Amino acid sequence: MKCLVCRAFGPLADLALGELPTPEPGPRQVRIRIGAASLNYPDALMVQGLYQVKPSLPFVPGAEFAGTVESIGAEVKHLNIGDRVVALGLGGFGEVALADATQTMRLPPEMDFATAAAFFLTYCTSLRGLKDCGRLAAGETLLVLGAAGGVGIAAVEIGKAMGATVIAAASSDAKLALCRNRGADSVINYETENLRTRIDELTGGKGIDVVYDPVGGRYTEDALRALAWRGRLVVVGFASGTIPKIPANLALLRERTIIGLYWGESVARDPRGHAANVAQLLEWHATGKIRPVISERIGLAEVPAAMARMVGRQVLGKVIVLPDA
Repeated sequence: MKCLVCRAFGPLADLALGELPTPEPGPRQVRIRIGAASLNYPDALMVQGLYQVKPSLPFVPGAEFAGTVESIGAEVKHLNIGDRVVALGLGGFGEVALADATQTMRLPPEMDFATAAAFFLTYCTSLRGLKDCGRLAAGETLLVLGAAGGVGIAAVEIGKAMGATVIAAASSDAKLALCRNRGADSVINYETENLRTRIDELTGGKGIDVVYDPVGGRYTEDALRALAWRGRLVVVGFASGTIPKIPANLALLRERTIIGLYWGESVARDPRGHAANVAQLLEWHATGKIRPVISERIGLAEVPAAMARMVGRQVLGKVIVLPDA
């Protein structure tokens, strides 16, 4: 099969197209003929050996993909050959991929492969972060950092669906225009404006109830300082490339909470909660409250360059990878 192969952890440019044998599913796996995959920030970290999970080499990156089941393991009972599915795992940047059956879900009839590949990881992550970790309530104020990226846009839309007032912060006017288009009540360009000052202006000095932070770096402390009494900072990731060192007294002063989000592990530990979140997301999608932003559709050969743009925070929404493009 044709695929993008990582043979050693290192620079993104070292990824290359190659051929690997078509894999056979194990007893609890399915093999999926891929219709579309999506690019996510952890994909780039994994290739560089910077992610908390390091696959055995060589491997095919691509953690989120949708397509058609073409082979099933002997112990798989809830899926059939020919099912249209979305899956999480590894191998999405190829013509076929194996997935654990427990990480594979049938698609609603109205959802195409590109939408599915752009939907589940980012939206499930953001709903988990806002509802279960951040305990966001209707009427509260949410600040989303890195709001034009995949999980950022998802958080903007989910925050509005949950009844919050949403402030979107990003690094360019084009990104902020996208955030407004997806429902943000207010926006902050944190490259040209003082984040803390603008938050005070927008909230009348009250502060933010929940901060959703996939960026890290220099913005985290400013956002933490802007939290209201008992505000919550949800640590999602470090797209800036810098893990901030946070003074602990900032949590003490207003009984603020700093909580991490590790969505992949949460699925295994709380499968019922995950299933409930998926059901909620599908309901919101069916009613038009949320929908993925697909900014690019690319072929396998274009993935390394797209990964570099993602690491450089130059991507809006989601990039879709089409194996036959």
